Amino acid sequence: MLCTRLTNARVLTMDPDHPVAHDLGIWRGRIVGLDEAVTSLPAREVVDLQGATVLPGFIDSHVHLAWAGLKADTPSIAPCERIEDVLAVIAEAASRQAGPGAWVDIAGYDQRALGRHLTAAEIDRVGQGRKIFLMHDSGHACVVNSAVLDLLPADVPHQDGFLAESAMTAVRRLRLPYSQEELADAIERAGRTCLAEGITACAEAGIGGGLLGHSPVELGAYQLLRDQGRLPLRVQLMAAGDTLRPRAAHRNDGIPRALDLGLRTGFGDDWLSLGALKIYTDGGMMARTAALTEPYEGMSHTGQFQDEPERIADLIVDGHLAGWQLAVHAIGDRAADLALDALERAQQLRPRPAARHRVEHAGLIRPDQLPRFARLGVSAVVQPNFLRYFGDDYADVMGERRAPWMYRGRGFLDHGVTLVGSSDRPVTDGSPLRAVQFMVERASTSGRAIGPDEAITVDEALHAYTVAGAYACHWDDSAGSLTPGKRADLVVLGDDPRAVETSRIGDIEVVATYVDGRTEPGKG
Repeated sequence: MLCTRLTNARVLTMDPDHPVAHDLGIWRGRIVGLDEAVTSLPAREVVDLQGATVLPGFIDSHVHLAWAGLKADTPSIAPCERIEDVLAVIAEAASRQAGPGAWVDIAGYDQRALGRHLTAAEIDRVGQGRKIFLMHDSGHACVVNSAVLDLLPADVPHQDGFLAESAMTAVRRLRLPYSQEELADAIERAGRTCLAEGITACAEAGIGGGLLGHSPVELGAYQLLRDQGRLPLRVQLMAAGDTLRPRAAHRNDGIPRALDLGLRTGFGDDWLSLGALKIYTDGGMMARTAALTEPYEGMSHTGQFQDEPERIADLIVDGHLAGWQLAVHAIGDRAADLALDALERAQQLRPRPAARHRVEHAGLIRPDQLPRFARLGVSAVVQPNFLRYFGDDYADVMGERRAPWMYRGRGFLDHGVTLVGSSDRPVTDGSPLRAVQFMVERASTSGRAIGPDEAITVDEALHAYTVAGAYACHWDDSAGSLTPGKRADLVVLGDDPRAVETSRIGDIEVVATYVDGRTEPGKG
């Protein structure tokens, strides 16, 4: 007997051997058959979907769940466009914290809305003696007041309280780690938002260190959720690159650095597993720290690397030698050069053609870099919603010649590069459907065309959020398509994205999300 049979549906399986079906059978969390193979079988539950569209559950291959959940519960200045309004929010938040010296977190900081950065002196006027920390929406910078600056070593660079990249990391290290219980609540909160958008699995892009680590024992928060049956969706964890330590392994292993006990990509189960090693090379376009080969338009600088290029390259090579899949953050084209050079050297030292290394973001990729992605078998994990919401600004700072190279679609596919969809939640909107819409129409919310020649088809965009996402996470044997034997992870939509006007794709209703064949995963 089936556990569930979905019937009277338009099932877009993403499986070329059986692309469309009307019935789908589920037994113990797996798909057991389609159409005539299950239509006559008894089932404990028969769900008539009344013509709704069913797709494999979306896979978001680059998110920050803990950060997203914490941000949702933090006072935000995001609606503010005037300095005085921002300061009023800070004053209110500071007044709610007991005692001078307490830390006050503020979310939603983006200097572009204000026309300039806040200064430490301005925050001092309303900080009431508290330590004020405003996190930049990009995750690559912050602004703090003098109470925080006074605690930093003298060699940490800042500009009137604005700190970027590794300097921001120095501020974050002043903080006590978040507790596992606090992180678990935040992760669950963000995970349920993902479910509501049709996402059934995601890759958490860096825990335990790097720019966005929240605790040296951060993995324990995910295990806590798993133990308590509260993990809402499947999660693959990327360890931050700086969590690797020199290890005296056997010389025949050829492993210079590793996590304790030699843990690496692949450890875990269907719900919680260890994925790629996350390595940062540069910053971000929003903070103007992405590393470019030519200056930003109207500016005199080309962004920055997170560390000395040789040290970053050595970490990439050591991670490869230690058996990891690598997820290399590279937004600017200069950063992509560094990443591709290091990945090529790593593969020459120890060929691992099945490693499925990834470049995260691939925000600005020159035409000459596309063949290198293909030759090295490197996936491009892009965030289409960056251009949907920030495309006007990004196009301005890249200029007319370079703007078409941003967050490519067609260029990657035409060169045979695996194109993977993701969000970088909470940096911007996490909706896969709105991202699919952008990938097809390549228009920002203002209507401005951003690299229209990089547009792809609806089928190709859906592929990026299903089949390609599973491939990038080494889940292709169990997820990404609605194929018998794979997990019963799927999303029910009110309309078919392939049949509606492109402008309507982002507004399609997510009727239900099934994980393990259930619409309430983690509840029982």
